[in-house]
Amino acid sequence: MNIIKLLDEFTSERLLEKTSSRRDVFGTFGSLGKKAALAAIPFGMATSTGKAFTAQDQNAAVSALQLALTLEYLEAEFYIKALDSGVLPGGGRAEAVYQQISKHETAHVEFLKAGLGENSIDSPQFDFTAGGAFDPFNQNGAGQEVAYAQLLALAQAFEDTGVRAYKGQAGNLMGTPFLTPALQIHSVEARHASEIRRLRANVMGMSTEQNALGWITLDNRGPGMPEATQAVYNGEENITQGGVDLVAATGFDAVVVSQSYDEPMDGETAANIASLFIV
Repeated sequence: MNIIKLLDEFTSERLLEKTSSRRDVFGTFGSLGKKAALAAIPFGMATSTGKAFTAQDQNAAVSALQLALTLEYLEAEFYIKALDSGVLPGGGRAEAVYQQISKHETAHVEFLKAGLGENSIDSPQFDFTAGGAFDPFNQNGAGQEVAYAQLLALAQAFEDTGVRAYKGQAGNLMGTPFLTPALQIHSVEARHASEIRRLRANVMGMSTEQNALGWITLDNRGPGMPEATQAVYNGEENITQGGVDLVAATGFDAVVVSQSYDEPMDGETAANIASLFIV
């Protein structure tokens, strides 16, 4: 599914503060001709590599950046609300980590908005309860302990999604000036994911073995992760890279091999995960 189509379905026109409607904007994006696309691509994307891009290439790059921006909007708002919720223990390591990650995600949002220029999209309206399935900010009286556990679990799911999604969109950004910064963001998202996993391990009293040292093992979502987050981890059990069966080649078991490689996530899967939290 094209991210533009998905956001058109899940985002209300009333969120726009501009004169044109969201549907009109999406319609313009979807019908970009070659001339229009060349004019719309920011930072000289179409000429920076010394070769012409097809309209399809350009639209794929724009769609990839819009998907990235949607995920960054999701994360940026989540961390801001988490810090404002009073659920995080004040003055501790968790609060410091969330403060730092919040700054990173906001910086990512501003970069992508500037990079997309005319093709930028507004932030959707988010529901971090996913229709009442979660209460991460303790708005409905679940209790601080429960809310804190959910706050950490959702942070892990969002970060793990971001890591895989950036990797999955790299091919659509090849030949553009955005590939390098996207990879730079990708590695930072991976650091976020690892740090959140360590926070969860401390809070839940998990041993090193249970926490798998901060990385993903097979397609296991990990202890204490809600079933609703399983889509984030599907496909991570892959043991074949570049056509090579690494269990056979290395003699290591599937657990070790799966931990050695982090799998990409296609745009449709990432968009579907994000849509769970979009009103």
